[in-house]
Amino acid sequence: MAEYLLSVHYIEGAVPPDPDTVQQMYADVAALNDEITAAGAWVFAGGLQEPHVASVVRQEDGQIVTTDGPFPEAKEQLGGVWVIDVPDHETAMTWARKATVACQGPVEVRPFQIES
Repeated sequence: MAEYLLSVHYIEGAVPPDPDTVQQMYADVAALNDEITAAGAWVFAGGLQEPHVASVVRQEDGQIVTTDGPFPEAKEQLGGVWVIDVPDHETAMTWARKATVACQGPVEVRPFQIES
């Protein structure tokens, strides 16, 4: 088995969905979470608040510096994640196809590094 990150992307400036659509998305994601759990692939999942509430901590010249806002200055930011444990990449892609429908946004699929 291998762990994969399914990351959902928040697109800044996109027209926000209406409240009924948001409620349907929440219901669809909850149903998908139940399906992933029942399949034994569940590790962790969570949605993130909007990027403007982020803080970035970094080391610069031996000092710890904290700044407000997301790390990358980009239109697309991380909006939420699933971590799943599945036998292979194709199974991760199957879950990602379901995830993009449930959350109505792009989903990136990336395996975790394997420790040697």
